[in-house]
Amino acid sequence: MFTPLWKKLALISLTATALTTVAAEKPNVVILATGGTIAGAGATTANSASYQAAKVPVDKLILSVPELANVANVKGEQAFQIASESFTNDRLLELGKRVSALSKQADVDGIVITHGTDTLEETAYFLNLTVHTDKPIVVVGSMRPGTAMSADGTLNLYNAVVVAGSPDAKGKGVLVTMNDQIDSGRDVTKSINIKTNAFSSQWGSLGMVVEGKNYWFRAPVKRHTMQSEFDIDKINQLALVEIVYSYGNVPASMYEAAAANGAKAVIHAGTGNGSVADRIVPTLQKLRKEGLQIVRSARVPAGFVLRNAEQPDDKYDWVVAHDLNPQKAKILASVALSQPSNSKELQRIFWEY
Repeated sequence: MFTPLWKKLALISLTATALTTVAAEKPNVVILATGGTIAGAGATTANSASYQAAKVPVDKLILSVPELANVANVKGEQAFQIASESFTNDRLLELGKRVSALSKQADVDGIVITHGTDTLEETAYFLNLTVHTDKPIVVVGSMRPGTAMSADGTLNLYNAVVVAGSPDAKGKGVLVTMNDQIDSGRDVTKSINIKTNAFSSQWGSLGMVVEGKNYWFRAPVKRHTMQSEFDIDKINQLALVEIVYSYGNVPASMYEAAAANGAKAVIHAGTGNGSVADRIVPTLQKLRKEGLQIVRSARVPAGFVLRNAEQPDDKYDWVVAHDLNPQKAKILASVALSQPSNSKELQRIFWEY
């Protein structure tokens, strides 16, 4: 049957218009790639724990999950290509400023950051504290490289894009999607290596994402993103903060070395309830009088440090990290002490964030 040219052209025009409409209806999500296992490659499909991280560029990462095109208009950007244990304060600042800039664009509805799992929780918490936006920001990684059998990165990335493009994820702070769970960037921590269920929050996940749909069960109550007093656009340097891991026979010299190195604060990763050995107390008292902030955290994986319960914090003018683990406490102290702050202000910040 003969079809006039004008009808063919009209059909092509209608099809193009329909495709444009469909694309316009989908959210616009930017994937900022930083490397890590999710961009890793092993020698064989049997290599799930031994591999090279940060090998696959963001464009190939996106192409490995063609289903992304069904849920969002996705663009990729290579921020870094590193294993996450190599993150530095400078890189945190650079990433945060880029995320902030993207969040201000009208044509960006959500942002996904692919990240190595070793320090993923630190980056997520840093962004949660400093980026002023209610748009969804989702940090995601994987425990197995994409070349491995039963690789988890493709589904994790798909779920991250789903969450980042979802209106119901707005205003919930920075999120982490791993193993079908949606966790708060503040609470989540890597508690297991090797296994794919490596991330958890002691207060429970915010929800789950299953087959492209979000299911929410709770919301964050601590200050974050839009409610934060910290603004990445105004922070150009993070304060130097060190962590000292406590154990039987720990020497006082570890704390003295941190102070001598120019640290503004020391996070004491104490046993139990942030316990401090009796022989260490005089050194910490002395360092506090010299201006070093002392923050008592705990090396145990759950619970929280009670103020004045194990040590007379009021008397010594020390700070407790509440439920933040040492690495999260370090992030918060580094941000808070980037501007002048006394111990009372610092304690308030630890209660509120």
